[in-house]
Amino acid sequence: MRSGFNLRIKFASLLRRIFSLRFLKFGTVGVSGIVINQGVLYIAQEYIFHVSHVPGEVNWWGLNMSLGMAIYFATLNNFFWNRLWTWADRKHHYDRPWPVQFGQYTLSCGLSIALQILFTNLMAPHVYYLIANFIAIIFTSVLNFILNDIWTFGRVKLLSSSKTRNKSSDDAA
Repeated sequence: MRSGFNLRIKFASLLRRIFSLRFLKFGTVGVSGIVINQGVLYIAQEYIFHVSHVPGEVNWWGLNMSLGMAIYFATLNNFFWNRLWTWADRKHHYDRPWPVQFGQYTLSCGLSIALQILFTNLMAPHVYYLIANFIAIIFTSVLNFILNDIWTFGRVKLLSSSKTRNKSSDDAA
């Protein structure tokens, strides 16, 4: 009986996280990342790699280099805005240097991207591909938010200090 109650509490906590001001900030940062991604992609394609505009002809090397640059700058933008704005209230909890957090953020995003591709491909035979992709984006955005809320920007110091307190009380006993 008690485990069912605990499960309901955990589920309610998860829903509060998803439907929060923090999640709206996360989404706003995500939109800014889309703008950065599209802008860098355009500049790289048009001015850096000078991709041909012949219909049907694609310079795959140039396109993939442009995409790589676009994704990198959008990820950097999103990481720093999320760190400075979305999870600003947790700044005093950071016990890891920002490059480590950036690695965690990148892994979370990479997992979300892979799952978005997988879910879109699994749903596309059953629903219109744009709807399948939209559903996958919503699901993976929520997953990405939860991963970053718990892991990348989580309250690591609070957890480690509570472990230290427990260890100290165990040593005293």
